[in-house]
Amino acid sequence: MKKGIQVTAGVDMDPACRYPYETNNRGARFIECDVESLSSEDIGELFPKDKHSLLAGCAPCQPFSTYAKGKDTSKDAKWKLLRSFANLVRKTQPDLVTMENVPQLPKHSIFDEFLSAFNGYETWFGVVQCEDYGIPQRRRRLVFLASKLGPISLIKPTHKDRQITVADAISCLPDIKAGEIHWNDSLHAAAGLTDINLRRIRQSRPGGSWQDWDADLVAACHRRDSGKTFNSVYGRMRWDKPSPTMTTLCYGFGNGRFGHPEQDRAISLREAALFQTFPKKYRFMPKGDAVNFRVIGRLIGNAVPVRLGEVIAISIAKHLKQVEKTQNMG
Repeated sequence: MKKGIQVTAGVDMDPACRYPYETNNRGARFIECDVESLSSEDIGELFPKDKHSLLAGCAPCQPFSTYAKGKDTSKDAKWKLLRSFANLVRKTQPDLVTMENVPQLPKHSIFDEFLSAFNGYETWFGVVQCEDYGIPQRRRRLVFLASKLGPISLIKPTHKDRQITVADAISCLPDIKAGEIHWNDSLHAAAGLTDINLRRIRQSRPGGSWQDWDADLVAACHRRDSGKTFNSVYGRMRWDKPSPTMTTLCYGFGNGRFGHPEQDRAISLREAALFQTFPKKYRFMPKGDAVNFRVIGRLIGNAVPVRLGEVIAISIAKHLKQVEKTQNMG
């Protein structure tokens, strides 16, 4: 239990989630299934009998991508998990609900449909700049809170005046080379680089882009007019700023500004996990297993930053304390 929230179970259809979930959340149960297949009875059995109940969720955000911008995709089948989550709320009626999602969600009609599940609840939602809450990463997320017990909201930003930087997060880690795995931490592993990408990263400066390179290193797609605006790929991070948003492919130099500030490589999986504020000793795979960049990158990039989860938990705990105080005064 951390920040006053007791985690009893987690649900995901990705089997790769099982080991890290059960290993790092002692006593919590992992349920491998599609959320759509869950019944209200399944969820109700997981709620504590003598404490307030909390249902937390995050539906996949593919329907909200920039590719769908300008389209009303409320009929899209991909909305089904958001609808399934709303239906679970209707059927189980937990005391508290929280959801994290992409900031574009309120602009779509599906969000109004989602809100209709919360009759009898006080609700709050807002777009959060993660770096304002001590997360060393530029990441905008929608946070939604609901309570049957009274008004609820997220706590105010904790790091508005002192953001956590790349240096704060990863400068303590030992140097490694591209394609190397550190002997004492198998997650401190960096993907290999082709000869041309090694030449490219050596010509990249922190905060710069492929526009800094010699002409013979620039990819054909970036020479075209349509590619000249993509400045954030093949870039190095800056020590004195938060990192860019972590994605499922954040371990690849060519997938964004994922170059290490000074070492000639992309960031390691451990560094990506630290930008997502996972504890330094967080375990994603059994000791001795081979490092699978694609699988672990998916787990890291798809995660809600741990610190944001803590902020939500602190907000809920503060809300419950205020509810108790009001009841005692009454």
